[in-house]
Amino acid sequence: MASPRKRLGLIGARGYVGAELIKVLAHHPHFTVDFVTSRTQPGEPVPGLPDLRFEDLDAAAVAARHADAIVLALPNELSHPVVAAVDAAHPQTVIVDVSADHRFDRTWIYGLPEHHRAALHGARRIANPGCYATATALALRPLAALLEGPAHAFGVSGYSGAGTTPSPRNDVDALRDNLMPYALTGHLHEREVSHHAAPVCFMPHVAPFFRGLTVTVSMTFDRPVSRDEMEIRYSEAYAGEPLVKVVPVIPLVREIANHPGAVIGGFAVDEARCHGVVVATLDNLLKGAASQAVQNLNLAFGFPETTGILPWPSP
Repeated sequence: MASPRKRLGLIGARGYVGAELIKVLAHHPHFTVDFVTSRTQPGEPVPGLPDLRFEDLDAAAVAARHADAIVLALPNELSHPVVAAVDAAHPQTVIVDVSADHRFDRTWIYGLPEHHRAALHGARRIANPGCYATATALALRPLAALLEGPAHAFGVSGYSGAGTTPSPRNDVDALRDNLMPYALTGHLHEREVSHHAAPVCFMPHVAPFFRGLTVTVSMTFDRPVSRDEMEIRYSEAYAGEPLVKVVPVIPLVREIANHPGAVIGGFAVDEARCHGVVVATLDNLLKGAASQAVQNLNLAFGFPETTGILPWPSP
């Protein structure tokens, strides 16, 4: 006899990531989306879920639903009242927070499955990593033990990464024929990667395409490392990983858009200088957010990890 579906709520699901979550969870065989919240669109139909309408629920009302799982897709610094209310009313609810609010909280599991899979099985509080942080951590971890000093990561993302609130970083006219650097020191994802993977100096940029990102990571090693050793280390580190592909060539953003995983490749070395470079790409809305959140939900409930993810639903 099949087990009953898990009841799930999406909190703050009006943005780009919320739309991707609705797309996959509407057809997930083990979850039923019970409610979807939006402060700005209450009463409007939820695209992709014709039987539901957006609701404007405060923290207590969310907790009163006693959902089996909640995905928080709120802006940073807004999740804490909801978490506190759920903790008090129904602590067994699985919460996946897509914001940055709990990525440095030791009581939450950092939800990068390729590095923390064992801890994610049965987890109840999961902090979904950031998009740049996911790509950079995946690129760094196989060689982190050999680093001599911080790595340097040059990142370029599509403007969907800036969200839907108008700003210069998602202004199509401002971005036309342009590349826009921002937050060149102290970026949140720089601190996140340095905390969870390896020290890094990170330089983000936004470009005039909508989705996807690429990170070029430059590393100095404490001994000479050959290209063959680099490629072997990455291939072994991610062997059997369903959502990470290792390739010998430089991966391109346009090849990863609308795909739920990450691609790592473009290995280059200067052995005389103990210097190596690797490139990682992913879709910032998917492996950088939505598909990783579903991957974490699957692990938390003991479902096959790629359920609902492979293949990702068509745009």
